Amino acid sequence: MPKLNKICVFCGSSDGNDQKITDMAISLGTLFARENITLVYGAAKIGVMGTLAKSVLEGNGNVIGVIPGFLKKKEVVHLGLTKLITTKNMHERKLKMHELCDGFIALPGGIGTLEELFEMLTWLQLGLHTKPIGLLNCNGFYNDLLQLLETMVRKGFVSMENYELLQVDNTVSGLLQKMTDFKAPNIPNWLNEDRT
Repeated sequence: MPKLNKICVFCGSSDGNDQKITDMAISLGTLFARENITLVYGAAKIGVMGTLAKSVLEGNGNVIGVIPGFLKKKEVVHLGLTKLITTKNMHERKLKMHELCDGFIALPGGIGTLEELFEMLTWLQLGLHTKPIGLLNCNGFYNDLLQLLETMVRKGFVSMENYELLQVDNTVSGLLQKMTDFKAPNIPNWLNEDRT
């Protein structure tokens, strides 16, 4: 896997109530700035999203924000980013984030974070991209989700191969190493261009 020069991070537009999550967002942003990794994210200056962007910018790193026009009225948009891209809708936002990055990380967040994570994971499962996807399991935040995925494997709804597509770690450095080492599987034989 080539160097991860740009990583898209999905995370909450709320702060939550666990200081360890805020601290981990700061640690991730600090590492991005230090390692010259550009952050691609949802362009808000509030919540975990804002904390992450602020930490990258304070380390003189680069931050690209991508936001649909209608959310500019509802979210507090960060106007101090390296680059701000406005899209027509949510679908275009995810396509643009995918286009811009070399990999994805999910920090703790809400329903939107899960939706973004699982769409990118589905695309990887279908062979529509080969980028690594990491889950930063801060302070056990995603333990229940991981248990659900294990249940899906046991019940025959998710293959072990697809379960293992998601790189999981509870440390920033450990997750980045797993993502760097990631090798995407071959595209499934039953898929072809007419069906995707």
